[in-house]
Amino acid sequence: MGYTRAELESFRDATIPDLVEPGVRLLFVGINPGLWTAATGTPFARPGNRFWPALVEAGILPRLPRYAEPLSASDRRMIFDAGVGVSNLVERATARADELTRDELRAGAVALVERVAQLRPRAVAVVGLTAYRQGFARPKAAAGRQPESLAEVPTWVLPNPSGLNAHDTVASLARAYAEPARAAGVIG
Repeated sequence: MGYTRAELESFRDATIPDLVEPGVRLLFVGINPGLWTAATGTPFARPGNRFWPALVEAGILPRLPRYAEPLSASDRRMIFDAGVGVSNLVERATARADELTRDELRAGAVALVERVAQLRPRAVAVVGLTAYRQGFARPKAAAGRQPESLAEVPTWVLPNPSGLNAHDTVASLARAYAEPARAAGVIG
């Protein structure tokens, strides 16, 4: 499945629902949907995004979902059975996260705390340090487990899997993503 640039642009500002169901143990939080994600309805859908391969390498998922297209029912079930959910800090789809305003990130942070309070996962993993710093007004936050939780849920800030974050590999992302997965009881 492929899209032209014009087709992808038609999804600008679209929103997608969270990929989550009751009982989620580990909630991953992206910055916002990209245009490919908005087109497919699948989080981290852009071909080459390292999110899903990192989850497999970390042992969080048993196999790679077909993520560059709408998720099949069996792929959704596999993700949910693993105890994993995916949300976003900001709902609005853009080509790049740097198109978001600080106000959008701050409003998204408030909404995320409410979502976490409602869902009650065992761990939250925000993938995007700069967005976390801006959204939560914590300019000195460092990657890793945060001293502040979200709605009393332990929270990590981890590397973004986008290809624009070129210094991380699938292996380094998998190591980082495994820490909150262990805390959530998703992996041993």
